Amino acid sequence: MEKTEIPLLEMKGISKDFFGNQVLNDINFTLHRGEILGLVGENGAGKSTLMKILFGMEEILQTGGYGGDVLIDGKKVLFKSPEDALRAGIGMVHQEFSLLPEFTVAENILLNREPEKYSVMSELFGKRLNTVDRAEMQRRALKAISKLGIELDAGKRIQDLPVGYKQFTEIARELSKEDDKRDEGASSLRLLVLDEPTAVLSEKEAETLLSAMHMLSEAGIAIIFISHRLHEITSACDTVMVMRDGLIIKKVPAKSANVSDIASWMVGRSVSTERVERKVEVRSDKDILKVEHLKVIMPGEMVRDVSFSVKEGEIFGIGGLAGQGKIGIPNGIMGLYNAMGNVEFDGKKVTLNAPRMPLDEGMAFVSEDRRGVGLLLDESLEWNVAFAAMQIKEDFLKKIGPMKFRDQRAIEKVTKEYVDLLEIKCTSTRQKAKELSGGNQQKVCLAKAFALSPRLLFVSEPTRGIDIGAKALVLSALRRYNEEHKVTIVMVSSELEELRSICDRIAIIQDGRVADILPATSDSTEFGMLMVSKVNKEAN
Repeated sequence: MEKTEIPLLEMKGISKDFFGNQVLNDINFTLHRGEILGLVGENGAGKSTLMKILFGMEEILQTGGYGGDVLIDGKKVLFKSPEDALRAGIGMVHQEFSLLPEFTVAENILLNREPEKYSVMSELFGKRLNTVDRAEMQRRALKAISKLGIELDAGKRIQDLPVGYKQFTEIARELSKEDDKRDEGASSLRLLVLDEPTAVLSEKEAETLLSAMHMLSEAGIAIIFISHRLHEITSACDTVMVMRDGLIIKKVPAKSANVSDIASWMVGRSVSTERVERKVEVRSDKDILKVEHLKVIMPGEMVRDVSFSVKEGEIFGIGGLAGQGKIGIPNGIMGLYNAMGNVEFDGKKVTLNAPRMPLDEGMAFVSEDRRGVGLLLDESLEWNVAFAAMQIKEDFLKKIGPMKFRDQRAIEKVTKEYVDLLEIKCTSTRQKAKELSGGNQQKVCLAKAFALSPRLLFVSEPTRGIDIGAKALVLSALRRYNEEHKVTIVMVSSELEELRSICDRIAIIQDGRVADILPATSDSTEFGMLMVSKVNKEAN
C-alpha cells in the first residue's frame, strides 16, 4: 500500500492512569490513509482507553486527561468531546451500543445529521422552521445499510431489534458519514474505529462487514479494527498491533503474523483452542428439558416451531446464523419474550411468559445483552453476583426471627471465589460493574448465574467480547461447573467452533426451526451446510 509522507494519525507518548492505576504507558504508533490496523489485546490491556482518548470521550477529561500528543495530518489536536472528533472526520462504533431505543433504525443512523426540507416559512423566518426530510433520511439510511449487504428495516424501532442487528445499525451510522459533505469546517469520514464490531455477528455476517471495510479502505478511509476473532485480524488487516498491560508489545505486517503468534503475544503464553474434553461423565439417559413446538415472538430472532430435548448433565449447543431464531429460544423459555408451545423441566410443565417460574424451578439465564439484561451497572460486583440469589433463593441472608439481614461476609466470600475462578480483572469486589471492561462484565454475568446454583443454565453468547485467552478460561469454567455440580448447560453461540469445543450435541437453527441435531464431533462442513440449507427434516 502506498503511504503518504505525513500519517493521517499519529499518537506519541500516550499515557493514562485512573486514580493511580496506570492503564497506558508510552504508546506510540502511526496510521496512514486507507490503512486497516488490527488492534488486539486481552480485556483490560488498554485498547478501549486508547480509543477513548482518540475520540475525546468525557471519561478521559473527567479523570485528569492524558499524557502525550495526538496528531491529525501532522498537527496536534486536543479533542474535548466526541463532537470535536466527528468534526475532524473520525467515527467510532463502540463495543457497547449508543442507540436510542425508541427511535427507528433510520433516525439513529442519521441522528443529529438529519436532512432538512426547506419551505417558504423557513426561507422567511430562518432554518429553525425547516422540517426533517423523511424521504431523504430513508434513502441515505438504506444506502448505508446496503453497504453491509444485509436486510434491515430502516423503519423498525431499535428496541425491537435483536443484539446483532443493533450492531449493524451502529456500523451503518458510521458508514453513512462517508457521504457527509464538508459543512462549516467539518470533514467527511476519514478514520473509522470499530471496537469489536463482529462480536455478535455470525461468521457469514462478519465476512460481509469485512468486505465493507475493504471498500472503505480503497476509498482512502483508514480503519482501526479491534477484534478478538484473530483470524479476522490476519485476513482483513494490513498491520497488527498487539497491546498487553498498557504497552504495545508488537506491531507487524498482518501477512507476517499467524493466529497462534498473536495469541501468545497477547497473553504472554501459548494458548490452546482445542476441544475441552470431559474428565468426568455426568450425562444420564434422562431427559431433563423437553421443548415441543416452541414459538417465540422476538423481533429479528423469531422462533417458528422448535422441538428438542436435553439430557440431564449434558452441555447442549444451539447454533445458526444471526436472525434465524437461536437467540429467541432461551429468551422465550425464560419469559423475556412472548412464547407459545410446550416446555417441560424435569417432568414439570413450565409456564411460559412467567419469568419467575423457571427461576424458582432451578433454571438460570446468562443473556447475550449483558448491559441491558445482565448487570446492575451502578452497583458493586458483590451486589451483582449475590442479588439474584438473595431474591430468588434467599441465599446470603441472616435470619433472626422474622427479620432478615444481608450476610456481607458470605457475599464477599462468594464474589471473591468467582473473581478468582473467572480471573475477573477488578480493583476490588466493591468496584462498580460499569467500570469493568466488556469482557470482565461478561464474566460477572456468569458469576451471577453460578451463584444461583441452578440445575439448568442457559448461556447465550457467553464469550462475546472476550479475548482468546479469557475465552478458553470461560469455556473451561463452564465445563468444570457442569462436571463438578452436574449442572445441565444449554449454550447458544454464533461461533460454531466455540460450540464444538465444549458441547456434547449441537442443534442448528435455520428459519426458526431445528435443521438437525448432530454430535459436536461431527465435521464442521456438516454444520455449515445445515446453516445455509433449507430445513428439510425433523430433528429429535
